[in-house]
Amino acid sequence: QVQLVESGGGSVQAGGSLRLSCAASGYTNCRVEMSWYRQAPGKEREFVAIRYSSGNTDYAGTVKGRFTISQDNAKNTVYLQMNNLKPEDTALYYCKTTGCGIRRGIYWGQGTQVTVSS
Repeated sequence: QVQLVESGGGSVQAGGSLRLSCAASGYTNCRVEMSWYRQAPGKEREFVAIRYSSGNTDYAGTVKGRFTISQDNAKNTVYLQMNNLKPEDTALYYCKTTGCGIRRGIYWGQGTQVTVSS
């Protein structure tokens, strides 16, 4: 019953910015970690950023300093601010969460496409 819905993707030129959103539903009153992954055509899905329940964050080396993950607990929404985008950032971006209680598990959104042109 947990559902994640990503939005905010689009097409931008290199150097541009996008802000992705991931709205979660199906759980309340719990702490969850939320993260972002991405997958380019023909490649494996790779880690991008994570926000732990403690509030600590971590990033893949390829995006560190350019991307920022944040969370609005009241809305159960996580964001990914992407600045100085590069063509190699082009991918389908997925949100991931753990859920909690009887809904504990690993849940993925359907993805939102980010395309960066040179």
